[in-house]
Amino acid sequence: MLQWPDKLSVTQTQSKLVILDRDGVINHDSPAYIKSPQEWNPLPNSIDAIAKLTQHGFMVAVATNQSAINRGLINEQTLLAIHNKMLNLITQHGGDIAQIVYCPHRPDENCLCRKPKTGMFEELKTYFQHDLKHVPYIGDSFKDIEVAEKAGLQPILVLTGNGHKTLADVKKRQTYIPIFRHLGLAVNAIINNNIKGSI
Repeated sequence: MLQWPDKLSVTQTQSKLVILDRDGVINHDSPAYIKSPQEWNPLPNSIDAIAKLTQHGFMVAVATNQSAINRGLINEQTLLAIHNKMLNLITQHGGDIAQIVYCPHRPDENCLCRKPKTGMFEELKTYFQHDLKHVPYIGDSFKDIEVAEKAGLQPILVLTGNGHKTLADVKKRQTYIPIFRHLGLAVNAIINNNIKGSI
């Protein structure tokens, strides 16, 4: 579901797009879920990294599983308040989030949008009218890597959040995945068009 379905921006005519996971990439994750704006706290470097993308002409979108909604832990109004807090902080640093798409479903609901299924990315593709082929998708979980590959994006792993746990699974694969310690380093590589990855 789109967080701001009526949000329109002149930046949507830009050709460069980066998509981010939320929890563990932009903000600290929690096994008990992020249930209020007070529990949402940004990771070091993340806000400035998003601002840097904006300032270099990139659109930034977020695609995030938020099953806390259908688990009955939060409602959509609370999620909106969390995302407005995030957007306001990013705006204060000179950045922008062009759109957020989220999946409210529990894993057992077998929806089409919960990662690693590609429904949220199809929604972003339609919203932006933008080909997602090779668009960077930065995440910290193996589901993020899986969905990026299914949707034709460029997966990038960061070692914040669940990144170190995911790294063990990534190393078992033969497919190369760029890996960075945190979002700031990944963003620098994207801006410099040099997504090789280093840890």
